[in-house]
Amino acid sequence: MARIRRRVARTRRGTYQLRLPEIEQELLKNLAAQLRDMLSLGTNDPSLRRLFPTAYHEDAERDREYQQLVRDELLDRRLAALATVEETTALKEVTEEQLSHWLTVLNDLRLVLGTSLDVSEDTNGAEGDDDNPDITAHSIYDYLGFLLTEVVDALAGGLPPPVESEV
Repeated sequence: MARIRRRVARTRRGTYQLRLPEIEQELLKNLAAQLRDMLSLGTNDPSLRRLFPTAYHEDAERDREYQQLVRDELLDRRLAALATVEETTALKEVTEEQLSHWLTVLNDLRLVLGTSLDVSEDTNGAEGDDDNPDITAHSIYDYLGFLLTEVVDALAGGLPPPVESEV
């Protein structure tokens, strides 16, 4: 039986090995740069709405105050995470902190792309529809989901085992 090589794996030293082919590295750098450009133009783009969600749906004034308090901090964190991913895509090994930034960026990219594609729990993407003009974007969305799972699994591998509780 063939063993599947994971793209992201925890090492015995507590770091994380990245096994991304060059084409995937370039894709991630390109997507990160595109997201950085979108964020630098402002955070009101409709495809970014899930990155800066409404806190008070029923009270526009309270939500505006909330956004004034947190938006800049959220933006700064996202930009820092993007910088980390752009700097580390070609590396063979990253730290837990760097991989946590990858988690943030992969999730953000997926949220923005999913919003643009109008992906929901009820949609299956573009599977089996070669005539869909968004098939490439759906494939990238699926790839980001795959890589996000790899990162989560690798980070979870470093957690201590659950403590059994007496019921």
